[in-house]
Amino acid sequence: MVKSRLVIAIGAALLAASCASTSPANDGAAMAPAATSKQVQTVSADPLASAQGTAELTMEQIMADPDWMGRFPENAFWSLDGNDMLFYQKREGSDIRDLMVIKNAQGDAQRVPLSDYHFYVADETERSAVADWIAYTYEGNVFVRFADNSVRQLTRDEARQHNLQAMTDGSLSYQQGNDFYVVNVNTGASRQVASIKFEDAPQANKPAADYLAREEQQLIQFVQKERKAAAERFEREQQLQAENPTLAPKPFYLDKSKQLVDARLSPRGDKIIAAISEPQAWREDGDIMPNYINEDGRVSSERVRRRVADAKPNEQQLVILDLQNHSDTTLTYNTLPGWNEDVLAEVKRENHEARGEDYESEQKPRAIHLMADWGWENGAMQWNEDGTQLAVMLEAWDNKDRWIATVDFAGKKLVAQDRLHDDAWINYTHNEFGWLNTETLWFMSEADGYSHLYVKPLNGDRQQLTAGDYVVETAELSRDAEYFYFQANIDHPGIYEVYRVKTDGSSKPEALTDLGGMTAFELSPTDDQLLLTHSTPLMPPELYHKSTQPGDAPERKTFTVSEKFLSIDWTAPDVVGVPSSHVERPIYTRIYTPEDFDADRAEAYPAVVFIHGAGYLQNAHLGWSNYFREFMFHSLLNKHGYVVADLDYRGSKGYGRDWRTAIYRQMGTPEVEDLVDVADYLQRELNVDGDRLGTYGGSYGGFLTFMALFKEPGLFEAGSALRPVTDWAHYNVGYTSNILNLPQDDTIAYRRSSPIYFAEGLQDALLINAPMIDDNVFFQDSVRLVQRLIELKKTDWETAIYPVEPHGFRQPESWLNEYRRIFKLFEENLKPERD
Repeated sequence: MVKSRLVIAIGAALLAASCASTSPANDGAAMAPAATSKQVQTVSADPLASAQGTAELTMEQIMADPDWMGRFPENAFWSLDGNDMLFYQKREGSDIRDLMVIKNAQGDAQRVPLSDYHFYVADETERSAVADWIAYTYEGNVFVRFADNSVRQLTRDEARQHNLQAMTDGSLSYQQGNDFYVVNVNTGASRQVASIKFEDAPQANKPAADYLAREEQQLIQFVQKERKAAAERFEREQQLQAENPTLAPKPFYLDKSKQLVDARLSPRGDKIIAAISEPQAWREDGDIMPNYINEDGRVSSERVRRRVADAKPNEQQLVILDLQNHSDTTLTYNTLPGWNEDVLAEVKRENHEARGEDYESEQKPRAIHLMADWGWENGAMQWNEDGTQLAVMLEAWDNKDRWIATVDFAGKKLVAQDRLHDDAWINYTHNEFGWLNTETLWFMSEADGYSHLYVKPLNGDRQQLTAGDYVVETAELSRDAEYFYFQANIDHPGIYEVYRVKTDGSSKPEALTDLGGMTAFELSPTDDQLLLTHSTPLMPPELYHKSTQPGDAPERKTFTVSEKFLSIDWTAPDVVGVPSSHVERPIYTRIYTPEDFDADRAEAYPAVVFIHGAGYLQNAHLGWSNYFREFMFHSLLNKHGYVVADLDYRGSKGYGRDWRTAIYRQMGTPEVEDLVDVADYLQRELNVDGDRLGTYGGSYGGFLTFMALFKEPGLFEAGSALRPVTDWAHYNVGYTSNILNLPQDDTIAYRRSSPIYFAEGLQDALLINAPMIDDNVFFQDSVRLVQRLIELKKTDWETAIYPVEPHGFRQPESWLNEYRRIFKLFEENLKPERD
């Protein structure tokens, strides 16, 4: 058992101390005490010491508008010059987020006037290697900031500019629609250097389309003269465009059945790499979602996503556009190892045999496209600094392969630099990559089973910079390319600290923080400071500041938690490694026990097991949980005598590749096995009554609630499934096809993993909570299961619907209603007097 109470006590003391100098009702975060040592600052006098634990904990308070807890800093970042700390803060009683600034990382946070947002907010940034400026976009317009901190606005229009690129001659390029421009940042003069059009190239005269047209053109002299004049005008226009440097260049005309996915101009301005594909309709060919509550009193509808059962392959082509000779070349993928492998052969064979059919494997080109950009700064196509090399990250649509390749422009082909293959699926996170220098790539990979950092010279072998049973997150390369800074859970799976490692592999990772809990970071543009966001289970996120030197202690900068929140006696959970009966690694679990908990008392405790959502998410950690309402609800359950467990079942994030992929083709099987082990642990170690166990969870947690009740009847006396998936064939392709392949290829996996096929196993009390305007997990999922339960003549179940709620509830009244029902379910089924 890993005790978190010491860490939490320190965090709670810091929170309590903060209230001596600030009021949470203020718009900004108050000034932190001046640093007097290298220790995190605390205030000796605690005016709330007598108030701790005195406020009443009620369901109404827990489910109220979260403003009462404090308005914590969100999405913190550095100013472009690295002097100021910025963050967003929710406006009290509003959904609006105000931008706040701590000038020079000192003093009170102040609200940034809307008129000054363009000095601070950068949607995309680009730094020149040969000139001293930083370009950025704000609200789709381009700005440049010079060394003297002066700012020049380069565009001001309704068009949206993006894909900024510093050019080797000191100018800047950007993309606007399918057009590319280069601008002199000092004068503002711009010129169009390329345009991509998906249409037929213009012609002087259309060729004869049929017999009548051919005869007309041969017989009638007037038609012949008109066609000759048109040809001459067209030829002159072509010559003028080619020879006069003041005109826009000739467009590139590409396949009119395609559309542009992404494109990047070389820093030299001589080439563009473009990814094109057939139009991908995400909603147009999806379904209709009705909305019953509208201001006009009528039913409205909106288009929603397609289902995985209706998915179509996403295949993209890479095209080199040569701006110097105005040619285009389409690259093929046949130089990528495994480009035509039948990676699903065994899966398809198993499914064919189940239908009494034979399957013959064959090699044919796989659908390949750019790796999806999950928050990377530079995307899946990246030029090196001098524009001589281009690297791309590609993935197969079947989810089994990821490639990093460079482009041989002379040979007009892709050169594979790294292949990551996974018989289950390639993770959609931990794929950051880029250039360490003009001839060396860096990237993240799960090649050894955990997300780690690698570097690879283009003509050499890859070198692993980090290694061990831990996960590297959010890697960032310093400007001088000497260090990678990253977040990792090296010391404990539930504790994330900030580290750095030398890019040449000459050092092991060195810790830059030792705060416990969860610590994220933003590296300053000057590489010498860290902006930290830190939390513990009882301390919501607050901002800290420190240098990048090891040993320098962080200084706390924000104090936003409310006195009301501090005055409640919350339960500090322990993080326990529950032994697994199926794998060697333990099942890390948050355990909440009542204040007077006694494992040796005569009467056994009732217990509730919470199942987190998302599947691939970590919640049994030592930081603040995004499930903060559930955390508070668990403290309330403790006060009513319940023990509560919150587990990171197999499939959860933070534990490496094998833990993540254990659910491949069998969603709901390993996870329920883990639920059984946790339930056994509660009975064996914590004096929990095995006949008084309940469970609940939302989304993926709702799905697992069904699977536990349907496949292990009697394990839980009662369960509540919130916004639940009931049939994975109806969920989206991006998530589901990773784990279960496609329904038409792997019917076995879908039937094995969808609760609707196991509903006959229901024996215990069930509450289904279903939002009706959920465009993530459709309301239809719950409707279909309800019909199935009716047809099976099941009893002791009920449904609660929420007409105005999407997947994530928005109204406090809905939260309150939902959790009152859940609490009632447990009280009626898990207390002795229930009989």
